[in-house]
Amino acid sequence: MKSMNATWKPSPEQLQKKRRNRRLLAGVILLVLAVAAKIILFGPSSPPEQGLTAAAPAGPTGAAADSRSVAPPPQPPAAVAAAAEKQSPVSTRTIVDGDNLSAIFDSLKINQTILFQILAADESLLALDILRPGNRLTFTLDDDTGQLQKMELFINPAHQVVYRRLDADTFESEEIVVPGVWKNQTIEAEIDGSFYLSALIAGLSEQETGNLTNLFKNKLNFARDIRSGDRFQVVRSLQLVDGRLTGQSHIEGIRIFARDHCYTAFLFEDGNYYDENGESLARAFRRYPFKGRHRVSSPFNLRRLHPVTRRISPHRGVDFAMPSGTPILATADGEITRVKNHPFAGKYIEIKHDGQYLTRYLHLSRISVRRGQKVKRGELIARSGNTGRSTGPHLHYELHIKGRAVDPLTAAVPMTATVPKKRFNAFKQRVQQLIALMERSKTDILGA
Repeated sequence: MKSMNATWKPSPEQLQKKRRNRRLLAGVILLVLAVAAKIILFGPSSPPEQGLTAAAPAGPTGAAADSRSVAPPPQPPAAVAAAAEKQSPVSTRTIVDGDNLSAIFDSLKINQTILFQILAADESLLALDILRPGNRLTFTLDDDTGQLQKMELFINPAHQVVYRRLDADTFESEEIVVPGVWKNQTIEAEIDGSFYLSALIAGLSEQETGNLTNLFKNKLNFARDIRSGDRFQVVRSLQLVDGRLTGQSHIEGIRIFARDHCYTAFLFEDGNYYDENGESLARAFRRYPFKGRHRVSSPFNLRRLHPVTRRISPHRGVDFAMPSGTPILATADGEITRVKNHPFAGKYIEIKHDGQYLTRYLHLSRISVRRGQKVKRGELIARSGNTGRSTGPHLHYELHIKGRAVDPLTAAVPMTATVPKKRFNAFKQRVQQLIALMERSKTDILGA
């Protein structure tokens, strides 16, 4: 009988089997580690792209064939975007504070000579003289030469200007005005503090509020006559294009109830504001911006042949031949909104008047006013001249009503201080319609 302390020893067959199992386990572990390393280093395998070889152009084997099988190095997103922009024939710039045309053209590597060609096409519109933040410019370049073919100015969804190349030296301009749909909105609010701040809180814009305070300047002292608890009602018209507001609006009527008195203003068909009795809130216009008589050298004509370029170029004003230095007078009360020196329009002034009126005076030799200044009807604002692109000493005078240029010699501007008797019944009907809108219990109505 063997002792219990005797040591057990495996047989040779058992030892050989144990060594086989260890080698098999080691092989499995090595295989798992190899697969894991491949996944970590190269990513998961994917089926071959069947179309890659077929899509590659046929060519000799060797280096050329190897170059097709090597993927190009990845580009950073910024480089990809820059390459795409360089290849695109259209560039877009949205105007921000501090932008100017010269710098924008330089950034796009467009010659300044082309900028002057576009400014020449813009002479009759002067749309590029004041670029506002939010306006958008698009530049379309020729695919082969990279030369500018078209520039578009988007002022708002209802108003844009297109400048198209005619030949190597000339562009033409086209103004596109979409009438859109105008809908009424009624606003009513109580005055808390100042009328100005209360109107802004109620939803009127700064421009609308400023226009209203200016409209009543001869009848109402807003600092003295207005107090908290007074109220106002406004009907304004908002423009929509494709269901979207364009930002364009005008006041149709307003009533301010202050200290047991009602101050009113209603816009009539002639573009002027009158109180409920038909008395004008704006001073009457002068027909001519000078004293005496001066010959019309070029009338208002939207199909005029330009005397310098000999191309069809709308003449949106009237030219008066006169010696340089002739006194130029404001044709109505208003505020100076532009004082500019344009390479083609020369030195010029723009005045915003009560209602929906605007006047311009071009090719001046000397300017006597500054931007933001208030002027009176008949006040000296400048001296005539021959600046800019001009064939001789003269004054170019423009009148705009509701944003459109009209013939200043025939336009229906307020030449008297009251509604004409033959139109008084129509005016009273208009007043009744606006008051009915104001007295609706529901305020802020869009689309009345």
